[in-house]
Amino acid sequence: MIDLTMHRENLNRSIERAKEKNIIIPTFAQMEDPKKIPEKIQDKLTNVGLWDVNPLNLFRITWKNNPVEKGGDGKYGDVNFIELPSSLTGVKARIVLLTGKWFPTGCHKVGASFGCLVPRLVTGQFDPTYHHAVWPSTGNYCRGGAFNSKLLACDSVAILPAEMSKERFEWLSKIAGQVIATPGCESNVKEIFDKTWELRQDPTMMIFNQFEEMGNPLWHYNVTGRAIYEAVESIRGKDDRFAGAAFTSGSAGTMSAGDYLKEQYPDAKLAVGEALQCPTLLNNGFGGHRIEGIGDKHVPWIHNVKNTDMVIAIDDEDSQKLLRLFNDPVGLKYLKEVVGVPEETVEKLSLLGISGIANMLCCIKMAKYYELDEHDILATVGTDSAEMYQSRIRELEEADGVYTEAKAAADWAEHLHGVRTDTMEELTYETRKRVHNLKYYTWVEQQGKDVKELNAQWYDKHYWTDMHAQVDEIDALINEFNEATGLLKNL
Repeated sequence: MIDLTMHRENLNRSIERAKEKNIIIPTFAQMEDPKKIPEKIQDKLTNVGLWDVNPLNLFRITWKNNPVEKGGDGKYGDVNFIELPSSLTGVKARIVLLTGKWFPTGCHKVGASFGCLVPRLVTGQFDPTYHHAVWPSTGNYCRGGAFNSKLLACDSVAILPAEMSKERFEWLSKIAGQVIATPGCESNVKEIFDKTWELRQDPTMMIFNQFEEMGNPLWHYNVTGRAIYEAVESIRGKDDRFAGAAFTSGSAGTMSAGDYLKEQYPDAKLAVGEALQCPTLLNNGFGGHRIEGIGDKHVPWIHNVKNTDMVIAIDDEDSQKLLRLFNDPVGLKYLKEVVGVPEETVEKLSLLGISGIANMLCCIKMAKYYELDEHDILATVGTDSAEMYQSRIRELEEADGVYTEAKAAADWAEHLHGVRTDTMEELTYETRKRVHNLKYYTWVEQQGKDVKELNAQWYDKHYWTDMHAQVDEIDALINEFNEATGLLKNL
């Protein structure tokens, strides 16, 4: 359960800070359904850019933003998603992919970090006049955390591996109070954890570790899960069925969207993906890889492993080659004119960042494994877009030379249509428990978690559902906070 103990003195200081900075906090219900956001706030958003450092952009933490970076009418629409056609994927199943580009910071991690910070802010556990919000991350989460901190007038410290993309560091240098680069790549999570233990010695540093913070899955269950449900229902015909969802692990926050979907569609399957070069879930393996944003070598504390049906490993070479295919004019021309991918789809392929491509590949492997047909629907998310990886695309250009139609044909054949059903495993009760038990070594031995809670995650039927249900109590606290500032009624 998320600790909602009240600290009144801190809370009073938080309320005063919010009054000074004109900060109104959205509820989870408003992020799920932004039509519930007051009209006056929607009107004010008309002249606020998607990435602007403006507290009003807290109300753009939703999958339903107007899909433009500047301008727009400040209103909201339906869920932002694309359906990937068979001509692209090579499978009959319909694949729905939510697009994270239209969140502030260009990534849905801004929602997960909101879910971690705001409960502590509205209970007074986090005092913005005293504490620094520390965001340990493999990339996008610390960006979202630093952005939310800025909007909520909180000081922030961003931690991410030194080998993450140049774009992330450049942007963070302008937003975060402090940026710390730890050794290694996205699979070097322990080095990030080690840095947080250093910082804990300073009582002003409050750690928001996405791999253990229950506010992360709380947000995805209630916001991402329901957004995927709406997207699926908007295209589902009377003879269609929702077959399942697949998400690369990362912090495992998005996996809780799968928990929501399995409640709505009891026969659906839920798959977790990881890099083949670091197959921790598949065979207790380790290593480095290039699928940015998905930390490895451990099982996140917040992953409800007992509700996961399959592990899928994705070769990072596939995601790298497809990143270039999907963003080079020669590759796009090949897909449109030779393969026959609709122009409308080709124009939207830049909405997939590296982990989004990996998510798509997970769905393709899942569709092939279960022999799904045109009446089956699978779902996933494009965490961010290719906008975050322009330096990576340039590196691929330098390494591989001029892109040609022959190279595009080879990448399409080998790295997309050639994807096989190897390096994946359908989990039994026993193999699920094997994966769950790996949490012990990271979280109990290294990070000081209680083994009783580890067992509760597996045996207590209410452990996860009770946490998901806390959203109503948190929304009530947010409403009380906004009422105390008086800003809403004075709009």
